[in-house]
Amino acid sequence: MVSAAEQLAANMNLGAFAKAEDLKKRLWFTLGALLVYRLGTFIPLPGINPVAFAEAFKSQSQGILGMFNMFAGGAVERLAIFALNIMPYISASIIMQLMSSVSPKLEALKKEGEAGRKQINQYTRYLTVLLATMQAYGIAIGLEGSQSSSGLVVADPGWFFRLSTVITLVGGTMFLMWLGEQITQRGVGNGTSLIIFAGIVAALPSAIAGLFEMARTGALSTILLLALFALMLVVVAAIVYFERAQRRLLIQYPKRQVGNKMFQGDASHLPLKLNSSGVIPPIFASSLLLLPVTAAQFSAGQGPDWLNSIVASLGYGQPLHMLVYVLLIVFFAFFYTAIVINPQETADNLRKYGGFLPGYRPGQQTADRIEYVLTRITVVGALYLGAVCLLPEMLISYASVPQSFAAILGGTSLLIAVSVTMDTVSQVQSHLLAHQYEGLIKKSKLKGASLPKGRK
Repeated sequence: MVSAAEQLAANMNLGAFAKAEDLKKRLWFTLGALLVYRLGTFIPLPGINPVAFAEAFKSQSQGILGMFNMFAGGAVERLAIFALNIMPYISASIIMQLMSSVSPKLEALKKEGEAGRKQINQYTRYLTVLLATMQAYGIAIGLEGSQSSSGLVVADPGWFFRLSTVITLVGGTMFLMWLGEQITQRGVGNGTSLIIFAGIVAALPSAIAGLFEMARTGALSTILLLALFALMLVVVAAIVYFERAQRRLLIQYPKRQVGNKMFQGDASHLPLKLNSSGVIPPIFASSLLLLPVTAAQFSAGQGPDWLNSIVASLGYGQPLHMLVYVLLIVFFAFFYTAIVINPQETADNLRKYGGFLPGYRPGQQTADRIEYVLTRITVVGALYLGAVCLLPEMLISYASVPQSFAAILGGTSLLIAVSVTMDTVSQVQSHLLAHQYEGLIKKSKLKGASLPKGRK
């Protein structure tokens, strides 16, 4: 049963939400922007034979196109103007983040504060345009050479089609980048993450409907159907637990004297997340694994024998595929964590402000301790990512679960969905808390103004 304190807190939150007009406007703006995004995923590119493309896409949906289609909310399958989605911007952001730790110029810009951050964001936009243009041109060339039993995918191939396709797809990506920035500034949550989240969640109803249809026709037993939904709840709970897990290192600050006053020493914590790399390792690992499969599909099985052997060994459910997948996830987890968290820089910052880890000298000893703890927890975080991402593979291979539902049940999609939901809920709670503080400040000012003269 819910305790009285929890019920009171829930009532206070509901009351604060009813009075938080600014939060309501932000939520409505976020919903409206996501609705615009979803409408754009149904506007097709000009000059495409939709029937022929649907047949061509169906034969290649197991490759990297299938993963992009999942992130794009079905826009790739419909070849909509948002087919590239916001993935070029994410790739550009990751590249700039990697370059910031390698290039001294970018690292100096990163340390300049707000001005440096704006300059790096501008470089990220330029790189997004470049990546989107290259991808859009590759898609245009690929479409011109595609055909199915219904005929050619492109009705009138040529430079006009290529140019119009590049302009449309790049324009769609830049619009989504702008829309994500507007959601971040004027809405609730991270706009880029919410756009990907909307695409993933949009595929959930059709996947669940497909499961119920399989259960109705007898292709899937009722017990297995219930077990899948129970497993989904367990996976969500496990993701929430591991994503919120932290290893807190105690930090002590010594006593200090300012003028004639002596301030007591303070204590705080350095939180180190169990999974500092987020969803980057599964995305990179999936992309690398799907590259040979996609190349073989484009060659229609007429490629070299070594490529066909690799594709056969890296197929879904194969032991080599699972092993390589886990190894890639572990590698990228350590690689990206080393980029995001620099133990030496953290130790230098602690020494600069007078903080230290009890039992360890400031400087190199502190950096070694942070690196030791970070390495140990990253091992657990990488294994957790590997277990979650292997779950759909095992369900597809050994439980005959449809790929559309298995991909949502585990792996990158569910990680993104749960992480974005947690981040958005925390931001809503922050807005509610700020609104409550503003109300208390206004009340205290009114009470102070109503007191008689001479009294404080």
